Amino acid sequence: MITFRHVCKNYTTSGSSVLALSDINLHVNAGEIFGIIGKSGAGKSTLIRCANLLEKPTSGEIIVAGQDLTRLSSSDLRQARQKIGMIFQHFNLLSSRNVYDNIALPLELTGHSRKDIAAIIGPLLELTGLADKKNNYLSELSGGQKQRVAIARALANKPHVLLSDEATSALDPETTLSILQLLKNVRDTLNVTILLITHEMSVIKTVSDRVAILQNGVLIEENEVGEFFTHPKTAIAKNFIASSLLQHMPAAIEEHVFTEEQPHTHPVLRLWFLQGTATQPVISELSHQFDFSINILQANVEYIKKHAMGIMIVAIKGEKLKIQPAITYLKQLGVEVEVIGYVPDNIITFT
Repeated sequence: MITFRHVCKNYTTSGSSVLALSDINLHVNAGEIFGIIGKSGAGKSTLIRCANLLEKPTSGEIIVAGQDLTRLSSSDLRQARQKIGMIFQHFNLLSSRNVYDNIALPLELTGHSRKDIAAIIGPLLELTGLADKKNNYLSELSGGQKQRVAIARALANKPHVLLSDEATSALDPETTLSILQLLKNVRDTLNVTILLITHEMSVIKTVSDRVAILQNGVLIEENEVGEFFTHPKTAIAKNFIASSLLQHMPAAIEEHVFTEEQPHTHPVLRLWFLQGTATQPVISELSHQFDFSINILQANVEYIKKHAMGIMIVAIKGEKLKIQPAITYLKQLGVEVEVIGYVPDNIITFT
């Protein structure tokens, strides 16, 4: 449904060239929700704006619903864009219009009759939960309701594709979840293909079928979302996943962590439990087999697309000669292990 082939985008500012996208090759299947994640400045917004040619790529092809947008005339591109809806972080609605008239705007611009507009908007109001708000103005709506209006407006021309540009970044967590559920319902009800960008892993794991990471304009990793979370391939993927599952260590402990082993310290480990190990009593087995005292500092286990996974930070106290064999034992079980530092013996209490 959406294909990027060798897409590059350069910006020229003050006589110098900045590479925003580098040789992007990506395919989004019809009917799926595909998430692009990356830090600020990674090129996410440039990529999604290239998907409807709001940004014209410097080179490469962008094919949407069988049409190479980069080869279309201006009039044909305008026609193609009518089937590519877009929603934004800050809604981009008109405060002078009520809910109904905001949704009607793209239909008015394409010459639909008032009767046809009413027939199209009625079901969209129901789908987005706005039937009782159709006469309200934006000043009377919450942020989540405004985003629902924006989604309904983006769907007015019955698009094949919906682009979401950080659409939940300005919303609180509860409202974000309701908008993500709406997007899933839109996909399931209308069979719309959704390409979304975000910097929030919670968005990816809640709604996406597949995900790719963008870093410095380069797509560095792509996978089915369950596999992505349980078998990350790159360091940045692991960092994103860790940030979505765990808070940092308690400050009172973190401020005493050494990067290298010191006298009278013991190791702090980050354990990644993947697939079956996420639901197994690995810690009790570790304690029993190696006679360790183990203090769990942070832990979380959850299911993502039926894949169980978890991350745990633990401090281990025991014979130092047994530490490396214990790490080897964990890895043999399928647990990924990272030594993240060493803490003094008197900082953490063991029972």
